Amino acid sequence: MSYPSTLDSRGLRNWATRAVGELAHRRDEINALNVFPVPDSDTGSNMAHTMEAAVAELDNGGDVADALALGAVRGARGNSGMVLSQVLRGVAESTVESVIDGSVFARSLQQAVELVDRAIAEPVEGTVITVLQAAAEAADDAAAQSSATLHSIVSAAIAAARTALERTPSQLPALREAGVVDAGGAGLVILLESLLAEIEGSTGRTGVLEPETDTELEVVFFFEGDIDALQTAIAPLGDSLVIARATENSANVHIHSFQAGAVIETAFAKGKATNLHIEALPAHVDPAAENSVARRVFAAAPAGPITDLLESAGVTVVPPDAPLAVEEDDIVLSTGLSMETDAGRVVPAQSLAAALAAISVYEPDNPDTVAVVAAMRDAAKSMRVAYPSQETLPSIIATCRDLLAEGGEQATILSALDIDEEDLAQQLRVDVVALKVPDIATEIGVE
Repeated sequence: MSYPSTLDSRGLRNWATRAVGELAHRRDEINALNVFPVPDSDTGSNMAHTMEAAVAELDNGGDVADALALGAVRGARGNSGMVLSQVLRGVAESTVESVIDGSVFARSLQQAVELVDRAIAEPVEGTVITVLQAAAEAADDAAAQSSATLHSIVSAAIAAARTALERTPSQLPALREAGVVDAGGAGLVILLESLLAEIEGSTGRTGVLEPETDTELEVVFFFEGDIDALQTAIAPLGDSLVIARATENSANVHIHSFQAGAVIETAFAKGKATNLHIEALPAHVDPAAENSVARRVFAAAPAGPITDLLESAGVTVVPPDAPLAVEEDDIVLSTGLSMETDAGRVVPAQSLAAALAAISVYEPDNPDTVAVVAAMRDAAKSMRVAYPSQETLPSIIATCRDLLAEGGEQATILSALDIDEEDLAQQLRVDVVALKVPDIATEIGVE
């Protein structure tokens, strides 16, 4: 079978989005391997976040390889995220106009090794660094063969990386005692496997650490293009699909899927996808089972986009002054209610933004109502909310900056004004979700 001899900027972008999907999909699996240098179970999360930051930087335009490297370096978390960022930096420093062939790939891994050696004063054998070195050496040897191709060189690097990963327990006592391989090395193998999958045009999952059970992911992004075509293409890939249109050709898209990589690839293929965010969802419980959850969630909200969004998430929206007939385990979001209630489980939410934050973590199939309510209360409480002094875009931006000065990864804006999410996200350097709500005083929440 013949494979492409090069990947252009589009192929590089696709590789990155595949890697985002795979690392996010297997985040918990990699976290479970994390026992060195400290057992803080965050390597999978760190690598997924680093790759998400790399892809997010693509929204700012420019050379694809440079953007991926810049985003990864800026967003790198932990040692493993730093190593991943240096691989992308190696690619950026080895390619011209974001085109990768076999020799460029081999050179980029060697460059990454040199960059990591400079960054880490005392490298430890049996970690992701060992796996990277093995992959780089194998790629270099394969590139020296007269019959070398991009596919053969990447395949050789993956084979060597897998072998090195399998040997890590024999090199590091902490791994041997726990009976696991190195978590960062596992993430690096997934990154390389995503590249091979892009070269082969594969849509299936491969890997040395295939999880026993799939993890469902929440995928959220802003899309510009043919929305109807996107909906037709991704609807079969998951459920809980919500497409909140900003215009006829742009929308905020939300879907739960076991095929996050395929969703992301489809979005990039159908148009422009920005503000990408991925989170692992709790394990699915069959609602038809005997212990299915019968509770309901109530909230008051103005008619329009907010009500549509809440109802799409399974919330029963009521008028502010409506009497509530609730059961003991029903959940009531206090936002907008003109009368107090002590019935059910109340989630204090002093703003619509806080209510949206609470419902974003609601687990409808989790039978532990106490835990569900606690998570919703924490989410609502963590949403910092402010109101601009004037109903103008400059005042909104200033208020956002004031809130973000204390930290935050996303700004949620509810306003009667037209807000360009993409433009504002570029100015604020965080994800922005803006909903147009008629006849409302602008409300801004940061989390």
